[in-house]
Amino acid sequence: MFVSQQRMMTILNKGSGGDRTSRWCDTFLSVLIILNLVAVCLESVSSFNSLYHAELMLFETVSVCIFLLEYGLRIWSVAADEESSATTASGRRYQYIFSFTGIIDLLAILPSILPLVMGGVDLRWLRVLRLVRLLKISHYSSALEDLFSAVYQERRSFFAALYLLGIALFLSSSLMYLAEYDAQPEKFASIPQTMWWALITLTTIGYGDVYPVTPLGQTIGAFTALMGICTVALLTGIVASAFSNQMARREAIFEAEITSALSDGLVTDDEQQNIEELREKFKITEEHARAIFALIEEKRGR
Repeated sequence: MFVSQQRMMTILNKGSGGDRTSRWCDTFLSVLIILNLVAVCLESVSSFNSLYHAELMLFETVSVCIFLLEYGLRIWSVAADEESSATTASGRRYQYIFSFTGIIDLLAILPSILPLVMGGVDLRWLRVLRLVRLLKISHYSSALEDLFSAVYQERRSFFAALYLLGIALFLSSSLMYLAEYDAQPEKFASIPQTMWWALITLTTIGYGDVYPVTPLGQTIGAFTALMGICTVALLTGIVASAFSNQMARREAIFEAEITSALSDGLVTDDEQQNIEELREKFKITEEHARAIFALIEEKRGR
């Protein structure tokens, strides 16, 4: 049976609760991506690879064929995307091909095609490239989009914290170089080399492979560790606050949509559908949505 471009695009994109075909497609591709990651990891185990090499290669071939078919169908069906900023079918296709998800979809296929084009490709690099398939789940999860959106909303605070981290990095590495060069010229040979110690100390990792031995150097190291705790806590707080603010904004938008639908005392089918789509888009649970409904109705009844 012929499937239209619009329907195919709906099936391949993240499905809504009522579209079982799209949901099944999402689940199938997500499971296939996860199985590919498991297969890539197991393939790097020599004993396992020697026993099941043929099966792994068969699974890789089938997976690439499915991903290639998916990629082709996405290019074909995206021409029906009315939300795209491009006005022509070719423009919408180019927009998808050069988008983040389009590039990831292409990279998911390339590792299996490269050996056919380039003979002496290092298999370890191909395995690493195949792990990029993990990012294909971004088609069905908004986690990365939520992270980038949250950081972008708080970009000024985020870059201010990074600026403070940069100041601490250069200051501590310069002072440590002056304090430790005479005692450990092989470990603190230059300011750029000392930055390795400063970075792992500021990020509170502290491998212990390089450490100060002079009293002045140890004092500088102590202050560097304290600055690291402050800057890392600051960055963590900014990201956490950004996520919290983003969820609050989404809840406010969702609440405004419900209030608008209840303004005439009757929620139509179209309004109910819009509310449900917004709920799924914003990852609001049904229990939370019902609580918001009840709260708004209680306020209206006062």
